[in-house]
Amino acid sequence: MLKETTVASGDWEGMRRDEDGNWKSYYHGYKPQGAPVGASYLYFVGGQPNSGAFETYLESHPGSVDLWLGGHTHTHPDDTYGGKSHIETRWGGTHFVNVACLSRYHGPVNVPKSRLFTFAEGSDEVRVQCYVHGDDFLPEGWYEQADRAVRLTRPFSWAEP
Repeated sequence: MLKETTVASGDWEGMRRDEDGNWKSYYHGYKPQGAPVGASYLYFVGGQPNSGAFETYLESHPGSVDLWLGGHTHTHPDDTYGGKSHIETRWGGTHFVNVACLSRYHGPVNVPKSRLFTFAEGSDEVRVQCYVHGDDFLPEGWYEQADRAVRLTRPFSWAEP
């Protein structure tokens, strides 16, 4: 995901410190040779750390991208760490959706889930549903509390523009 868009996508939000102040894994695995500051967002673009290239583009072109889908933060569907949920809107209408985390053992709070997007011809609204895989943390199946509707910049159509 992009920086500051969805749950735990800010600086240092992918990691935690232990009682001695050392970095440890939380949402994402700790790698000493890596950059834990950006462990939860697209940190390197074109080899540049924390470039903000996509963020700058979207800020300069509001509404140019309706949906940004990413499979990233491995956590509970209701998590809002850093004040952000799994579905957030930024830069004039780009909806960022953390669509999946299909690994069970990546982090200590991993809830395997995926999303279903339902588009209707002629509608500018998209339904986003959450499906929980496995029953280690929640009952397997549709997790209705995480259902959302997002608006597109224009009505959806199967026809070519």
